[in-house]
Amino acid sequence: MFDHRKYRRFETVRLTDRTWPDKEINTAPDWCSVDLRDGNQALINPMSVEQKTRMFQLLVKMGFKEIEVGFPSASKPDFDFVRKLITENMVPEDVTIQVLTQAREELIKRTYEALEGVHRANVHVYNSTSVVQREQVFNMSKDQIKGIAVQGAKWVREYAEVYPATDWEFQYSPESFTGTEMDYAVEVCDAIIAEWKPENGQKVVINLPATVEMSSPNVFADQVEYFCRNLKQRDLVRISLHTHNDRGCAVAAAELGVMAGADRVEGTLMGNGERTGNMDIITMGMNLYSQGVDPELDFSDITEIIEVVEYCNELPVSARHPWAGELVYTAFSGSHQDAIRKSVNYHTETNQIHWDVAYLPIDPRDINREYEAVVRINSQSGKGGVALVLERDYGIELPKWMHVPLSKIVQSEAENQGIEVSPEAIKSLYDQHFVAVDEQWQLNNYDLHTEGKQVEAQFQIGETEFSGSGVGVLEALCNALASQYRCSIDVMHFDEHAVESTTDANALAAIIIEVDGLESYAVATREDTSAAALQAMLTAFGKISNQLQVSVA
Repeated sequence: MFDHRKYRRFETVRLTDRTWPDKEINTAPDWCSVDLRDGNQALINPMSVEQKTRMFQLLVKMGFKEIEVGFPSASKPDFDFVRKLITENMVPEDVTIQVLTQAREELIKRTYEALEGVHRANVHVYNSTSVVQREQVFNMSKDQIKGIAVQGAKWVREYAEVYPATDWEFQYSPESFTGTEMDYAVEVCDAIIAEWKPENGQKVVINLPATVEMSSPNVFADQVEYFCRNLKQRDLVRISLHTHNDRGCAVAAAELGVMAGADRVEGTLMGNGERTGNMDIITMGMNLYSQGVDPELDFSDITEIIEVVEYCNELPVSARHPWAGELVYTAFSGSHQDAIRKSVNYHTETNQIHWDVAYLPIDPRDINREYEAVVRINSQSGKGGVALVLERDYGIELPKWMHVPLSKIVQSEAENQGIEVSPEAIKSLYDQHFVAVDEQWQLNNYDLHTEGKQVEAQFQIGETEFSGSGVGVLEALCNALASQYRCSIDVMHFDEHAVESTTDANALAAIIIEVDGLESYAVATREDTSAAALQAMLTAFGKISNQLQVSVA
């Protein structure tokens, strides 16, 4: 039964003088990728050696200096992969590999055997300290659980002494930290730290896992701040966070946890992990990047990152994944498209120092995304988006008053088809409805003579010759057509401008005319402005001529 009364509110920490809400994140935390261990154990098909190798190489390329590579005492594949990294010299000098082990002597011993010959490594030992685990899983007292942790820490220290050539770092996690009483978590970790003696130079990490996300991120931040305040040798250790995403707030919890005093964050690329996933390092890192903070990781080729992650995890990356998804920099809404177009143009024209574009929190090009993915057209799109596609993909810049008739045609096509309209289809519709002209309305030649303010003109249109006069060449053609076909012609809008093109066309003219009360639109490009204007007029008239009740003079 779906009954909320089965559950009770999480008991929060009493921290009335919390300081973390006033803090800002101005530098990146120490990052540790756990894709090859925590991420790998959450996969339907665990990674092959080849996949693990490819993932490891990607992590190194991105700039990770700490990478958890496996649980070598738990399985032969993990043990063999750690040995491969070491014996084949695949670990750069400035990278620390991390391995996980339970607090059991035979497992700790096996862990060190896997690490033999490595230049530096982090041995990560853990045991569960939460109320539910103590009472329901292990049936042990607080003292018994602490005893397991301290004994495990002692074995970690003693076996490290067997391999003095390696630069060792020790790490302890009170698993299910969020479900542990804070004073007890501090007590256990103080005992661990006392065993490892960081005051003598031993490097120590205390990792605080939200093994199950049990509360809102602000409560987790209170827990972290309380823990940091009360730990005896806080200044001698690095505090690390390992948040899971059961409530969908792993990134927020990690960010607030860093504000609350943590130094280090563990997570995975794209958030792969058990149940709803781990903390997503790409999301948190790009969050920092968007605020002008160097994430100290290289996300510049997000396409390659996605390709490797999908290959290694055999899981697709969501199209709506923050920062990385296929549709993240895509706008379907017409108002969004118009705002993006105007904002991008403003940004370019005013040479802005800082990026500040509507609906685009970062420049997609920073992570190897192209602008052609920003606007796509369907039945929900508006005039600004359609115009932007033509301008972006084909260099066709139309006056604003042409946006409405064009968008109506494209929207009608989208509604009829029920699918997205591609840029190619938009260009085809534009050509069909605005540019295409019957041969009989093709301007073949024209001859102009100016007398005072009047232009006397001769036009060869198809196989017909016309003559007319007026103030300017366009008016001369209007008068010629009106006289020949005994109709009234008014130019409602006209615009022309030079175009940059690799073809012979140097000018684009756009026009709306009204003939006996009927409107018609057209666009023409020609080698000079007069020819473009005349052809636009002829194209518009030709499109409407068969609807007119006219007689040739």
